[in-house]
Amino acid sequence: MLVAACVTGALDAAAQLRLPSARSPEALAVAGTATGVEQAAVAPSEETRQADRPTAEQLRLKNAAVIGGGILLVGAYGAAKWWQDGFTGDFRTQNEGWFGQNTSSGGADKLGHAFSAYVGTRLVAQAFEALGNEPEPARRLAAWSTLGVMIGIEVLDGYSKQYRFSGEDALMNVVGVGLGYLMERNRELDNLLDFRLLYRKSDSSSFDPAGDYSGQTYLLVAKASGIPALRSNNVLRYFELAVGYGTRGYQGPPGVERERNVYFGVSLNLSEVLAQTVFRGAKERGGAQRATDLFLEFVQVPGTAALASHRQ
Repeated sequence: MLVAACVTGALDAAAQLRLPSARSPEALAVAGTATGVEQAAVAPSEETRQADRPTAEQLRLKNAAVIGGGILLVGAYGAAKWWQDGFTGDFRTQNEGWFGQNTSSGGADKLGHAFSAYVGTRLVAQAFEALGNEPEPARRLAAWSTLGVMIGIEVLDGYSKQYRFSGEDALMNVVGVGLGYLMERNRELDNLLDFRLLYRKSDSSSFDPAGDYSGQTYLLVAKASGIPALRSNNVLRYFELAVGYGTRGYQGPPGVERERNVYFGVSLNLSEVLAQTVFRGAKERGGAQRATDLFLEFVQVPGTAALASHRQ
């Protein structure tokens, strides 16, 4: 999906983006010797920073390449996984419902749409910013392009032989994009909250985190490390409070009981644990830590959360 298509590109672009560095000590020593000025750390001038930035035309081409590449990847995935039976000349819709007991997935598919749009918006925003876009234009580009792709998928579903256009799915795409934009824009909120997927393969499915609805649990997590008063606590900073929703048995064989569950409990902030152990002592966040933090922003690793459930 759009999420999978953008992960590698976002990471690569983020790893390649570097601010212009200050002059090397050797260069400063030469300059100091020639001019009699003491060696000092000299920040790059505004002219140098401007020169290192891509031109407007270059940015447009890079942005178009990211958007076009995402569309091609999603189209190829859809042709292989979703629309094998082809399309019709008629646009068809259906009312799928929301989180009711008698819906096709108990609402897990609706959260899946919101989550995919959320992750896609955030990853693409980082990719656009890594290309040289200013933060706010990058966020807007990501929101509109992600929403366009997600709604485009729904429209194609409406013309496909196997599926139908779902207004509920389209609305959840909008919710996910809006949440992704909000989190990218508000770093304090992002430091406090995570929207994650906890996946355990269901008995009736192969390993399929995107399509195995009965193995998915979606969690909204509040991190103690995002609260200044708790971040200084050597114990509490590693813990989180989590609430979530998941369904079971909807994709099982006939006769399997269907369940809709609300979850609540505590989880372990693996990013904080790794920052204070594996990555401790690093002067700045390297590529491995950035990649790990990005992964853990969206994925709850099995075994790191103690959750109680309440059946609906």
